[in-house]
Amino acid sequence: MRAEVHEVGKGAYLVHGQHTNWVILKDGDAVTLVDTGYPGDRQGLLDSLAEVGGSPEAVAAVLITHAHNDHLGSAEYLRDAHGTPVYLHEAEVPHARREFLQQVSVGEVVRNAWRPGVVPWLVHVLRVGGTEQHPVKAPEAFPVADGPLDLPGRPVPVHTPGHTDGHTVYHLPEAGLVISGDALVSGHRTSRIQGPQLLPDMFHHERARAVASLELIGALDGDALLPGHGPLHRGSVRAAADRARELAS
Repeated sequence: MRAEVHEVGKGAYLVHGQHTNWVILKDGDAVTLVDTGYPGDRQGLLDSLAEVGGSPEAVAAVLITHAHNDHLGSAEYLRDAHGTPVYLHEAEVPHARREFLQQVSVGEVVRNAWRPGVVPWLVHVLRVGGTEQHPVKAPEAFPVADGPLDLPGRPVPVHTPGHTDGHTVYHLPEAGLVISGDALVSGHRTSRIQGPQLLPDMFHHERARAVASLELIGALDGDALLPGHGPLHRGSVRAAADRARELAS
């Protein structure tokens, strides 16, 4: 399946893979890659880099919003094959190494199989390698504690726990973009809602913290949301976070 690449700002691209998204930030010949899709998205990932004039060798770093299989899919491949550093929040580093797993279990999915969209979503997950484990052998915490990272796009990590302990969104204040991962999405196969929302409850490690993190996202200055699932959302990030909080309540 071909990944769909959409330029959403100067040097910023939202890429739709097989029901999960990643983001390419390009500055000259150098690239920052935010998330990597499912294991089965690898060719789409490589093709998307080529489409914007990049390559695996041009990736200065991989930033991970959180270490679920549908976001971590090719991170270890890039680290092992090309020496690309993989950065996460310090609380997510052991998760990426698979010292533990904060991800919905097959049993929980089966218990929710009566919900609309869950069975087709599970079939899709199995098809694209979503239950495979591809731990990152040497993930690293962000090299700076606060402020923008010295990487293409100058993304600013913002810790937004709840979906996982170390979930992080990335803010591009000058571009008005917020890369929200799974802390705030705009659609999902298991949801009938369109537009800004939290993922269904079974996907969150701690739902209450996920709801609380919406306030952190809403405080970020931005007019476009680049989610881990669903289409680009244009409009106030504050309004998007408020809508998701209202739906969650």
